[in-house]
Amino acid sequence: MKKFLFVLIVTVMMAGAALSTTLTKETVYLYEKNPCTWQIVDGGAWGCLQYRPAYKTFAFWFSAMYLRPCTDYTLVYFPNCYPAKGLICLGEGTTDARGRINICGTPNIGDLPKKYDCYCGAKIRLVLSSDIGCCKHKMIGWHPTKYLFEDDLVRYDDTDD
Repeated sequence: MKKFLFVLIVTVMMAGAALSTTLTKETVYLYEKNPCTWQIVDGGAWGCLQYRPAYKTFAFWFSAMYLRPCTDYTLVYFPNCYPAKGLICLGEGTTDARGRINICGTPNIGDLPKKYDCYCGAKIRLVLSSDIGCCKHKMIGWHPTKYLFEDDLVRYDDTDD
């Protein structure tokens, strides 16, 4: 219940112009998962992604807590399997001393998922910035115990296409 209230309060107070209440929003939660079982780690780190499912850019707001303090993270679209060639960096930030992070943005990335992705929706993940090669559009490291993984897939329609 505390997690829900935190997400609700942060979302209502901090959602900017990119997520106006007059337009439809979707919500996807990201969780720390056990990489052997892919089960959510009880009491682990987690985050909330809100986005517009149809808009001219991928307008989103992401907030997470219980991450590693003072650590650089990148929110990414993660197609297919490791090393996720064709991934897209959506935004980045650094956690505060308590392990909290907020990332928002409006990248112009086209529809999600991409045609080269084998999933029927887009996987959005929070990963260590040091494990990403944003210019090369792929993972360059793999430390899944330090990431947040989606609990549902994202579908986004770029209305400018």
